[in-house]
Amino acid sequence: MSEAEVLRAILSALAARRDMRIFRNHVGAGWTGRLVARTARRIVLEDARHCTFGLAPGSPDLIGWRSITVTPEMVGRRFARFVAIEAKARGRLTSGQSGFLAVAGGMGAIAGVARSADDARALIEASP
Repeated sequence: MSEAEVLRAILSALAARRDMRIFRNHVGAGWTGRLVARTARRIVLEDARHCTFGLAPGSPDLIGWRSITVTPEMVGRRFARFVAIEAKARGRLTSGQSGFLAVAGGMGAIAGVARSADDARALIEASP
């Protein structure tokens, strides 16, 4: 299964949940500007500017939130708990990815790696 297939399976599995919203987080960099010329292999821009996109370097493929009802000691209010899931078909996390997940998880987010929709479900269910 490719990483794109893993991502689609996880998104499909989690989309049915009424207690959460999950989004694809594309991270990368590119160029923007006024298009001057375009061929099959080349694009020429005028006033070109480098731009980055995505939440942050190392941020996971999927981000969102899960609605949680807190305990009576916390006045019984609901809040949205941040969710960060790195989808991997195979291979290892980069240091940036593992660092992001560690910090997010350490601050209370539901954060981890999923190699399948079942992994993603287990990650969500293991977190109160």
